[in-house]
Amino acid sequence: MAPVTKESVDRRKMKGGEAMKNTKRKVNKGAWTTEEDQKLAEAIETHGAKRWKTIASKAGLNRCGKSCRLRWLNYLRPNIKRGNISDQEEDLIVRLHKLLGNRWSLIAGRLPGRTDNEIKNYWNSHLSKRISQKEKENGANLTRKMISTDHQKDHVQMKEDASLLEAATSTSTTSASSSAASKGGDQNSNINIDVDDFFDFSNEGSLNLEWVSKFLEQDHGRWLN
Repeated sequence: MAPVTKESVDRRKMKGGEAMKNTKRKVNKGAWTTEEDQKLAEAIETHGAKRWKTIASKAGLNRCGKSCRLRWLNYLRPNIKRGNISDQEEDLIVRLHKLLGNRWSLIAGRLPGRTDNEIKNYWNSHLSKRISQKEKENGANLTRKMISTDHQKDHVQMKEDASLLEAATSTSTTSASSSAASKGGDQNSNINIDVDDFFDFSNEGSLNLEWVSKFLEQDHGRWLN
């Protein structure tokens, strides 16, 4: 018996891999033909839409189970709808997308006759762009509204400040006028003199009137000269 070496093990592995490649069935991955669609529809009508791995062999198709399932669900179902998505369906798609995200098969399950592939394509090509545009417009309108509100607040604040300034100025002017009038009255009261009382010497003594007599004599002599 020949000894087991690393080289012999590698040769055995290579032979095993080549054998698996040769036995592995090569499936068709190209576009579906009308004949293939008819065979798949007949096999599903006979065996039902289940066990997709065996449907291909029973239908005599060189296709994998996943390809048969997608072809049936997205194209060959008898109750399938195509195009002309209504406004109600659009609204439902938007609401479900907010709730479920990009889980297209779950969204399609709530829309009878619609496929997840069609909904995904419609979302990417139409709805997502439309929603993004609306969000931008709403954001711009909100910004303009906030700016307008700020301008109105500033205008009201300026009017209030002007009113307060006017009231303060009026009060200050009134106070100044009252103070000036009061001071003027005090000054006038200080300089108001009764002339008769000033020249009334009836209560003065004889000694106190000597200076008056001298003043009158001098003044009388000046006027005579």
